[in-house]
Amino acid sequence: MPLDTMPQIGFGLWKVPPGDCEETVLEAIRAGYRHFDCAADYGNEAAVGKGLASAIDQGLVARDELWITSKLWNTFHAPEHVELACRKSLADLGLDYLDLYLIHFPIALEYVPIETRYPPEWIHDPDAENPVMRRAVVPLHETWGAMEQLVDRGLVRNIGVCNYNSALIHDLMSYARIAPSVLQIEAHPYLTQEKLVRLAGDYGIHVTAFSPLGALSYVELDMAGASDSVLEEPVVRAAAEAHGKTPAQIVLRWGIQRGTSIIPKTRKPERMRENLAITDFALSDDEMTAISALNANRRFNDPGVFTEAAFNSFHPIYD
Repeated sequence: MPLDTMPQIGFGLWKVPPGDCEETVLEAIRAGYRHFDCAADYGNEAAVGKGLASAIDQGLVARDELWITSKLWNTFHAPEHVELACRKSLADLGLDYLDLYLIHFPIALEYVPIETRYPPEWIHDPDAENPVMRRAVVPLHETWGAMEQLVDRGLVRNIGVCNYNSALIHDLMSYARIAPSVLQIEAHPYLTQEKLVRLAGDYGIHVTAFSPLGALSYVELDMAGASDSVLEEPVVRAAAEAHGKTPAQIVLRWGIQRGTSIIPKTRKPERMRENLAITDFALSDDEMTAISALNANRRFNDPGVFTEAAFNSFHPIYD
């Protein structure tokens, strides 16, 4: 699919257990989702592939009606490993091509062979006495050149990046032969990233917001507290009452109304449908402004915090 056919509301597959994935994907397709956001690091692409195959076999959807995104993991940044990683994701997903392939983080780690451990995750050797991340000396421009070759070879239709800041976007656009189609970043009312979203627009790069509901994905990981929920904000609840919608629908509507695509995640069928039901109303300019004013630059997914806490390695990518 060309980029202009990417559904604005996608389905995120981060943290969906492999044992639940096939039925979750099937249920999401029944609910109306056609855009699925996957990644090697999620450890569930083979199960996602079974769900996609089952949906196609049942006649629920055709491949050309689906938009499938996957992501290059940090340990495969070296040019000689990029196609290997992409082909592994394609094989697991049971696909001939990806609609979009993204560099997951601007972080290069030492290569871990697929037969040694997959997905390789962050720690180089989990059995070491003091397990740590191991950085690899791989410039991002070399990784991008290998991503471009995936397009040349017909393995992917579009390429892009995740978790890049404005300086990295400027740098990427100075050498890209094939421009990035998408920038995927954490964005929600507590982290509006207005300058970065505007910059991407200036370069013609579409923005996808992950974690569009903010803290909800991170509470169970102890990366956020229950008090961090944007759904309890008075301006959100007032808009929900005014429009006859749930607070979550208001926040998701804010996300698409500002021009980003969103990839909420849930395993509850009723919530899947609720998250899609946000195109039959519009927030007023005042409501949009009030929700945007909640911005506190509150980032929940920050390698500068979690790599040190979980992997004994300090690796910030945001100042």
